Amino acid sequence: MLLAIDVGNTNIVLGVVDGDTLVTSGRLSTNILETDEEYAMKLQAFLRLHRVNGIDGVIISSVVPALNATLKRAAKIVTGHTALVVGPGVKTGLSIKIDDPAQLGADMVVGAVAAKEKYPLPAIIFDLGTATTGSVLDRDGNFLGGIITAGVKTSLTALATGTALLPQIDITAPKNVIGTNSIDSMKSGAVIGTACMLDGFIDRFEAQLGEKATVIVTGGLGKAIAKNCTHDIIIDNNLLIDGLAIIYRKNQ
Repeated sequence: MLLAIDVGNTNIVLGVVDGDTLVTSGRLSTNILETDEEYAMKLQAFLRLHRVNGIDGVIISSVVPALNATLKRAAKIVTGHTALVVGPGVKTGLSIKIDDPAQLGADMVVGAVAAKEKYPLPAIIFDLGTATTGSVLDRDGNFLGGIITAGVKTSLTALATGTALLPQIDITAPKNVIGTNSIDSMKSGAVIGTACMLDGFIDRFEAQLGEKATVIVTGGLGKAIAKNCTHDIIIDNNLLIDGLAIIYRKNQ
């Protein structure tokens, strides 16, 4: 079985994959101050909690470089295996057409690899986490580029901390788009506003592609936002774990 680790700015997503089957998954908080032993204890606790034995491989993708070596050591302590870290020199099968392919984040690479294998092309992938990213693949599976903007929680935190009267809120859609109080107005701006942004990008991406595309949304906030969009969207919470498993197999 494969232990797949996707390191984001806020959360670390863990997945255990057996062949093509996701056995279990979970999340840890991202903390660059924790040591390899602390993360080893958390990884071991996760595997014990889900009664997982027999890990025979580990793969890591990360947008937090400061944690790469720490998690690699932690995984080695727990599993005895040296983790494959997604980056230069790792086979992905993805043709990247942006100005400087080395700038492309590992999360966007992994999501694109999974979308290319799992869904009809062309494809648009939105990952809603600390940042909101959008990636575009053409009908031949080439990575053309995309967008990066502040995530929903990131924007709301900035709003709450930068104003005197607006509070932190939960990220759920209000009953009506037109908010009649501060909380519902903020929810409408955050949830409906982000959904409108995705809808707008889908229209413009498809106009540039010259054809309709499969649209996939992933990330911690994906479901809450996608169900308020007007386009047909596939919600795939395990997209990055699947992508990590695909990349691991390509490198064996």
